Amino acid sequence: MTSTVITGIGELVTCDGRGPDGLGIRTGAAVVVNEERIHWIGPARTAPAADRQIDLDGRTLIPGFVDSHSHLVFAGDRGAEFVARMAGEPYDGGGIASTVDATRSASADELAALAAGRVAEMRAQGTTTVEIKSGYGLTVADELRSLEVARQFTTETTFLGAHVVPPEWRGDRAGYLDLITGPMLAAAAPHAKWIDVFCEPGSPHAFGVEEARAVLLAGRASGLGLRLHANQLGPGPGVQLAIELEAASVDHCTYLSGADVDALADARESTIATLLPGVEFCTHSPYPDAARLLRAGVSVALATDCNPGTCYSSSMSFMIALAVREMGLTPAQALYAATVGSARALRRTDIGQIVVGARADFAVIEAPSYIHLAYRPGVPTAGALLMGEAQ
Repeated sequence: MTSTVITGIGELVTCDGRGPDGLGIRTGAAVVVNEERIHWIGPARTAPAADRQIDLDGRTLIPGFVDSHSHLVFAGDRGAEFVARMAGEPYDGGGIASTVDATRSASADELAALAAGRVAEMRAQGTTTVEIKSGYGLTVADELRSLEVARQFTTETTFLGAHVVPPEWRGDRAGYLDLITGPMLAAAAPHAKWIDVFCEPGSPHAFGVEEARAVLLAGRASGLGLRLHANQLGPGPGVQLAIELEAASVDHCTYLSGADVDALADARESTIATLLPGVEFCTHSPYPDAARLLRAGVSVALATDCNPGTCYSSSMSFMIALAVREMGLTPAQALYAATVGSARALRRTDIGQIVVGARADFAVIEAPSYIHLAYRPGVPTAGALLMGEAQ
């Protein structure tokens, strides 16, 4: 067994829940890793001997970011759509069809190479665990292929056949729903951990609440965990559905009623509200009031939603800066949401914290404090430090 001691840590941010902000900050500390797990944490002067040493020379050590919502398996480009939105054109989900066309036309090797580049970009910015969804194939063969590509990079794979109704099925929504819950789910389930639905009753391209319920129940019957896109484009019943079915995460939460907030607070142990501020940035949508959610007792996560249409950003640091600037979080609350919160959204206890027994997945910040994540927006100060296989 190979052991490593990490020394020279200027600020160790454990996110272990201790202290008023939950960050458990230590100075003068060292961390010892045995293979892929954290073995010891304590004063640097009493650190046990190890086979090798990493000296951070005063830099900050934090848990690796957990990006619990991404769409990395796709081909094509939607830059023109971004320009149109910046000029005032609203987003309604319709642009997904162009990505579906490009993704279907790409080879498996091309999709894998594109996804590998995006994952490498995330690692370079401190993300050590990433969830990856399908959803740009929307045929049995293409959804299976997308999940097979995603499994090359993470165990957190999500079947999103219910992303939108593809053009060839627009005249037969019921038939496409049968395809999703039948042959497509049967092909996808062995390669997925989760199932997800884009639930937006007001959009002609997405799925209504009863359609979403049917998909999620079929996925649960096939052994998959539940996730849900909801309340992104307007108020709706998606958040309540996620809570009713005890989905691990309900994502976006841009438009929330008081009843939604109360229900999320009551369900904080089972359903996490995952906020995706990069989407609001890229769509001119209103930002959710994350501070309000925390005051109400809601469990909150942050993720990128990296995708070609509504947020082509892989930077969790940028999401933290947006959450602080636009959503009312403190830098401490935003970091906690991007680590512990997002780990909880994946129902994981082995990541998102620097505690004995956890995976040795870290991010190193080229700065004396974690505050620089928000203090220096857009600057790539964080990078991943992985002692084992990346997630």
